[in-house]
Amino acid sequence: MKYAFILAELLMYPLSVVCRVLGVTQSGFHAWRARAPSPRDHERDRLRTDLRKVFDIHRGRYGAPRLYRVLREQHGYCGSLNRIKALMRAMGLRAKAGRKFKVTTDSAHSLPIAPNLLGQDFSCDATAESTSHAKAPDQVWLSDITYLWTREGWVYVCAILDLFTRRIVGWAMAGHMTRALVLDALRMANTVRKPSPGLIFHSDRGSQYASHEVRAWLTTCAMRQSMSGTGNCYDNAPMESFWHSLKVEETHGQDFATRAEATHSVFGYIEGWYNTTRLHSSLGYLSPAQFERACEAKLIEAANDDLSTTLSNNSQSARLTKRAA
Repeated sequence: MKYAFILAELLMYPLSVVCRVLGVTQSGFHAWRARAPSPRDHERDRLRTDLRKVFDIHRGRYGAPRLYRVLREQHGYCGSLNRIKALMRAMGLRAKAGRKFKVTTDSAHSLPIAPNLLGQDFSCDATAESTSHAKAPDQVWLSDITYLWTREGWVYVCAILDLFTRRIVGWAMAGHMTRALVLDALRMANTVRKPSPGLIFHSDRGSQYASHEVRAWLTTCAMRQSMSGTGNCYDNAPMESFWHSLKVEETHGQDFATRAEATHSVFGYIEGWYNTTRLHSSLGYLSPAQFERACEAKLIEAANDDLSTTLSNNSQSARLTKRAA
């Protein structure tokens, strides 16, 4: 370690001075420099290169746990998470940090308020005995509105998140925060997903969500409306988590010249990153798209098993009937 320190300080101090201060010989330093790198040195250098590459590919959005997952699955890393943390500190790599954002909800109105059907129960369990509201995709949707600043003025974002898969199934952006913004996001989600009747649509108590037009649209589509309590961010926690991810990982620090530029940025984040690539700890470190494919594969496997069992039973029944005859 002393020799490595000397090498780093050569631009500032003469070799003779640094060696004298550290109590080592110049010949020892030269011998260290001439020594071939050990296999461990090569492995460490390769890991540093892979770590930097993955960190840059994901634009600094990933902290140690997600980087660790990517390195294990895509680069054959077999070490520990603590080693990745230590290397990140040594290399000065830090994931983008968050900050607090203001709430946009306007609940000071006299419009009807829907009951809170979720009660902060955001569990997702597909087993038959579970009491989860979300046992499969498109059974519970969460929604909220946030805003971004551009040099043309504010632009508002309404997003709809599927609780089971964490996928953003619908979203819309506009220079206004009205019921039309919510309806645009709902129409997109309904067109793409085509959910079965009975889906729970959960939001805050904002006037946009409580409007007659939105309530009528939900009724027409056989969706059940649910609303959070007044000023309680925990009543819509997964949605708040998405806004945090969007702003920390994509929009924070950006200077959008136009609303169109902000819209392009949000589109790229949702459709090109969040839904398709971003690893979610709540999904076993899969992206929403990967998790959906895994769910579909399980359903197909279960259906095939049921079919095989039915065919086997029918075959056995036919043999018994033939013997009896």
